[in-house]
Amino acid sequence: MSHKSGFVNIVGSPNVGKSTLMNRLVGEKLSIVTSKAQTTRHRILGIVNDENYQIVFSDTPGVVNAAYKLHEAMMDYVNSSLKDADVLIFITDTKENDMNHKETLEKIQKLRVPVICLINKIDLSDQAKVVERMAFWQEKLPNALVYPVSALHDFNVQAVWEKILELVPESPAYFDKEELSDRPMRFFVSEIIREKIFLHCDKEVPYSCQVEIEEYKEEGHLTRIRALIIVERDSQKGIVIGKGGEMLKKIGREARIEIEKFIDGKVFMETFVKVDKDWRSTENKLKKYGY
Repeated sequence: MSHKSGFVNIVGSPNVGKSTLMNRLVGEKLSIVTSKAQTTRHRILGIVNDENYQIVFSDTPGVVNAAYKLHEAMMDYVNSSLKDADVLIFITDTKENDMNHKETLEKIQKLRVPVICLINKIDLSDQAKVVERMAFWQEKLPNALVYPVSALHDFNVQAVWEKILELVPESPAYFDKEELSDRPMRFFVSEIIREKIFLHCDKEVPYSCQVEIEEYKEEGHLTRIRALIIVERDSQKGIVIGKGGEMLKKIGREARIEIEKFIDGKVFMETFVKVDKDWRSTENKLKKYGY
């Protein structure tokens, strides 16, 4: 049997379930998931390997109209995923009436590669609404295959997976068969910490935070981590630290527990907070932080 390999890239508006779908398809939590929009900032690859195939899934930030330099960098990830896809998954949900970014939708309509359109979160809707949404998107994307799914509850995801395997082209593997992602461990550690900030901090604070791993050192059965949380304002620093340092302790404690599960080992972690004024709007600073 010939070997199949390809890039299956996931795009859509913020908060429609891209990261939940990616984690479900890969079978690992690689992308952080919260109820807040624009949680994902990077393009994250998740690699599924088998003797006969290698599927490289790509989670991307939600499509936005750029308000910061950071948003421009996030949209660069989206646009690159439209260009190198072997199969494109466009994901929407039952509440989204139309895609808020017309330019991206027009690019998807012109694609020559197979497009799978997923109507997600059907568990939060009724049958009539789901049928209406499927008809709407089939008209918008006449060449797409449209599926109703619930990524959270794993409904109809297996059918999508089987279609992906059918559509991916014959090709040798792009990555080592032992790889789970193209990202290093430091990246996933920083993302886990950032997820806890999103879960516990309100309003603009989580969007103003960046996490840098200054030290990641494996010492036998213990991994030592020094993490730096970067914010844009002194007032934000105070919020992240919290009264008597309680907020920072909570973020650090919950992140450490999840990191221990992720690496299957004990972790000693120190977290600090630093102000880097207007880092989201400064090109040089964005490059420094990997955008």
